[in-house]
Amino acid sequence: MELTNLDFQQARIKQVLFKSRLRSVLYGVREADEALFARPLNPLGQWLDAVVRPKYGAHPEVREIEQVLQQMLSTGRDLAAQYKRGQIEEARAGLDRVNNQAERIDGLFQQLERRAKTSQAA
Repeated sequence: MELTNLDFQQARIKQVLFKSRLRSVLYGVREADEALFARPLNPLGQWLDAVVRPKYGAHPEVREIEQVLQQMLSTGRDLAAQYKRGQIEEARAGLDRVNNQAERIDGLFQQLERRAKTSQAA
């Protein structure tokens, strides 16, 4: 199965969903659930495992996306713990780190998308 623009758009939406859920934790709208930070339960992680890894798993972008995703989930877990300890402003300020990690993943998506288009044309 070849990856399409729609696949990458859906992946970006999954990433935004994580950030939105994390933000809602850090603003007291919802409780932090460990499932939010679990790689196997993360929609983006599931997409990587089911859709990307079977065809593109050998490419360095995929490995790096997985690493940065794990960092982003760990950062989110740390920020939620910080919030729970009452360090609310510090936790919210840490969202910048999550945004930077998300931007890195997006850049890697773009590289992988170019690679997928190149392999489709070949």
